[in-house]
Amino acid sequence: MSTENQSVELRDTYDVAVLGAGSGGLAAAVFAALEGARVLLVERTEYVGGTSAYSAATTWVPNTRLAADVDAEDSPEKVSGYLDRAIGNRSPKAMREAFLANGPQAIHTLMDHTDAQFRARPFHPDYLYEIEGSTSCGRAIEPVPFDAKPLGRDLQLIRPTIPEFTILGGLQVDRDDIGHLLKMGKSLKSLAYSIKLIGGYYIDRLRFGRATRLVMGNALIGRLLLSARKLGVDIVTQTRVASIVPDGDGHLLDLETPDGSRRIRVSGGIILASGGFARHAERRSQMLRKPTPEFSPSAPGHTGELHDIVLGLGAVYGKGAAENAFMAPCSLRKRKDGTTAVFPHFVFDRSKPGIISVGKDGRRFTNESRSYHEFSIAQFETGNIPAFLIADARSIAKYGIGMVRPGTSEKGLAPFLDDGYLVSGTTPGDLARKLGLDAETFEQTLARFNTLAKAGKDEDFHRGETVYECGNGDPEHKPNASLGALETGPYYAVKLFPSDIGSATGLAADENARLIDADGNPIDGLYACGNDMQSIMGGVYPGPGITIGPAITFGYIAARHAAARAKSGQQKQQSKLGEEAA
Repeated sequence: MSTENQSVELRDTYDVAVLGAGSGGLAAAVFAALEGARVLLVERTEYVGGTSAYSAATTWVPNTRLAADVDAEDSPEKVSGYLDRAIGNRSPKAMREAFLANGPQAIHTLMDHTDAQFRARPFHPDYLYEIEGSTSCGRAIEPVPFDAKPLGRDLQLIRPTIPEFTILGGLQVDRDDIGHLLKMGKSLKSLAYSIKLIGGYYIDRLRFGRATRLVMGNALIGRLLLSARKLGVDIVTQTRVASIVPDGDGHLLDLETPDGSRRIRVSGGIILASGGFARHAERRSQMLRKPTPEFSPSAPGHTGELHDIVLGLGAVYGKGAAENAFMAPCSLRKRKDGTTAVFPHFVFDRSKPGIISVGKDGRRFTNESRSYHEFSIAQFETGNIPAFLIADARSIAKYGIGMVRPGTSEKGLAPFLDDGYLVSGTTPGDLARKLGLDAETFEQTLARFNTLAKAGKDEDFHRGETVYECGNGDPEHKPNASLGALETGPYYAVKLFPSDIGSATGLAADENARLIDADGNPIDGLYACGNDMQSIMGGVYPGPGITIGPAITFGYIAARHAAARAKSGQQKQQSKLGEEAA
């Protein structure tokens, strides 16, 4: 699906310009408009949403009022201590404190004054649950599903989600939907739910060309887009920023639009929200671990071109992060149209009983149930690229694996086997030989794992020992929700490659989200949020939604500061005119 640029009559001047329309950029534009600013939102691609539109849109913002809905026991002191222990000196503590102080107000402002609505889940634990100060719920919130019909033609502006994350050619489903769909043959309630869900989808397809019930990332983007429209934000897509030129207290913004070149003056501030450096070929090669990942499941807009521009204006990259990018293990499959599906293995298979991962030597190399970021880093550190995720017949039928969905029949596996995405073997040794592994070593690995799984204790890698790890397993499986033996042939495997899902190293900024120079001095009128800004998590991944939560929060901080700067400039100008008139 594609969309034409929706023509906008641009002003000559704006108070605030936001460059990039992912969750951070859209939120920043909304926040600036709420402050009364004249706002321009510029998006390089044909869609708004960025990688956020692809994601689950989990938003890590501790101590919002939503935490009370799930009886979370938390406090600013508790979460601050957790981040201190998880991150240490890999990011400035002052930036983390700015996030914790402003995050709740940012979320409450959206919920109270816009269509962006969130909810908390009763169980959504921090990833590093073994660290003191972690919680099992309350910090990670998610967007409420959204009926996007009020968007009208703007619905076509939202970046469609990854096809492999939908069913029936475009029906978006979240974890609640999946639960009902899997039980529709066993529960009348789930059957009724599923009929309504699927029936509504086909009606929407006939009327609007796509689903109008949006969930997860599309829901967040749809809600923010509707809010931006209501607040009068001017939005241009397919528009490239050619240059940013200082001009007195403001900046001149040179744009290349589908209708030609245009120069805009921005008085209050320009907020960079373009998604980071990771599709900048040179920096990708320089800053990502080797071997440089060939594929990424992220959206295509984060070219890093804006970084080149502002680095020339004195901005610098932040330092000290444990990793320059956040990572996830992904499997690859050619689609019918010739494009490559890059499927991130977040939580739905690696932690399930009856599924293990081995490296090129046929041995396990890490705890399969750790976060996707830590799993990928382990791949780099042990040289297991690709690694192999392996399931037996019982586990693949119950839990699926990668792009193979739970409940897929033996016949349904055929296309995946035919194109090589899935490799099968009648016995462990047979599978090992087809994967190029030493059969004896793999058989020994599997025998050892099966013994540990039956005892419910992974003495080798401690899998299934935290609330987070067991939470991603099967709560009905005993004695350990994450450990199960592989004993039922045939056996199946997919290849896993570590892939970048977002930049962690970004432009250095201060507590007001202003870009700073090499001496730590703020560069007036230039701001950043999202992956354009140095991650406050220091390249560590302490919980779900630790990119979107800070993106929205520093979008809030930047927008308010830039809008206030514009108002101050207007007041000075009026005062000067008054003096001249007198």
